Amino acid sequence: MRYTILDPTGNVTALVESAVAICDQPRVADAIMEAHPEVEQVGFVSLEGMGPGIDVGMRMAGGEFCGNATMSTAALFAERRLNLTTGDEISVMVRVSGTDRPLEVRLRREEAGFYTAAVMMPEALSHEVLELEFDGSCARVPLVLMQGISHLIIESDCEYFWLLESPAAAEAAVRQFAEEIESDGLGLMFFDGTADGGVLTPLVYVPRANTCFWEHSCASGTSATAMYLAHLLNSRIDASFEEPGGILSVTSEPAGQTWLKGSVRIVSDHEL
Repeated sequence: MRYTILDPTGNVTALVESAVAICDQPRVADAIMEAHPEVEQVGFVSLEGMGPGIDVGMRMAGGEFCGNATMSTAALFAERRLNLTTGDEISVMVRVSGTDRPLEVRLRREEAGFYTAAVMMPEALSHEVLELEFDGSCARVPLVLMQGISHLIIESDCEYFWLLESPAAAEAAVRQFAEEIESDGLGLMFFDGTADGGVLTPLVYVPRANTCFWEHSCASGTSATAMYLAHLLNSRIDASFEEPGGILSVTSEPAGQTWLKGSVRIVSDHEL
């Protein structure tokens, strides 16, 4: 079984190129993450038979959506199928789990195995404010509902910002909230900043894959935070977020497109 490890802004991702039945994908993902503790998520790539207008397909092990893995899939496709040289730019259409339409990824090859990338993120399905109870406390928390994953935006003045300093409690909270919301995946985005950006610390739980990670970067959570700010302020957001693995930049219109910008480095190829 062939797989490749990639690093999209610290959110280390393994992409499996061999065919794996959906029912076996969580087990294979567990084996890869056990062999490579730095890997935070696993996707399964298809380079063949995608249909008109689609270059490559990818399904996450839990069937959720992931923006960093989408950019990684486009970079792997470019590395495997396109003969790009330094400075070349290309647009790749990726069909990804958790969304109902292919997503455009714009790539620029910077050097061998390293790309800068921008992905057009799925639009938010809704913006809500939920009243959530945990550990004897109650707080109103913004929820950005997306296809394939949702995110709770926990700002520095929120009652639950203390969870950032208590990882075990935060992991219990995200599991509880995900069950209540019935989401394919749920992120707690601990945000300390302004409309221009700030510090963002992502915790993401995917029930079907049974994974709960303090991610080094989260593309969908970064985008959700920008979507929340654009919706709240009713204005275009151009922001950069400092995350544990580096900086992600995003542009979001209140009722329009959201583009997430990052980078992808192809690290190593493996067999299992």
